[in-house]
Amino acid sequence: MSDNLVTITVDEQKITAPAGAFLLPVCLENDIYIPHLCFLEGMDDPPASCRLCLVEIAGESGPVASCRYRVREGLEVKTNSDEILRLRQLAFRLLVSTNDGSCRTCIANHSCDLQKIAKYLHQPLKTKRLRHIDRDYPALIDNHPFLVYEPKKCVLCGRCVYVCGQLEKGYKLDFAQRGMDSIVSLFGSELDPASLECETCLACAGVCPVGAMSSKKKWRSFIAELGLN
Repeated sequence: MSDNLVTITVDEQKITAPAGAFLLPVCLENDIYIPHLCFLEGMDDPPASCRLCLVEIAGESGPVASCRYRVREGLEVKTNSDEILRLRQLAFRLLVSTNDGSCRTCIANHSCDLQKIAKYLHQPLKTKRLRHIDRDYPALIDNHPFLVYEPKKCVLCGRCVYVCGQLEKGYKLDFAQRGMDSIVSLFGSELDPASLECETCLACAGVCPVGAMSSKKKWRSFIAELGLN
């Protein structure tokens, strides 16, 4: 990213930003909300997998993912057109079509990015426009000594895999399977000394936007509060 500053226009608002910066964080830093799930600050190669951060750029042939689009002088951006809203709503429906939607029993209830985005896009968390796809996974995977993973709540954003592999240099989490069968695989067990690093890290749980990955200690406390243990 360059130290040179450029001026861009977002929704008719003039913004100054470093040339080469990704558009999504530039907008967020200037109080222009763009829904997103898979992006984290510091990513060199954002996956653009959630398709929620689409925007219109003057001169581009179609919508682009703002998390991967680099800022340049004179850029003209629309973040809230009718077409962008339609595409985001469609992407959101696809995401929640595989989600179990059980907010009351979710540790991220009231602090969940999916709930925030649903409200912003005026979409229900349980869509009737698409058939619900029940992913053939257990509701809970708790064979890791310090982590609990709930695959049916997971939106496969990849944040946990990113922080584990790139920021913490642990490489204990990764994706397994492909397509609709994708799942986050938790490597390490009480017999693996390397997994003990997780006890003081828990970065993966910290970046999960929907509470699918959480600290086993916090999850057990939450379940106890609900009277479900």
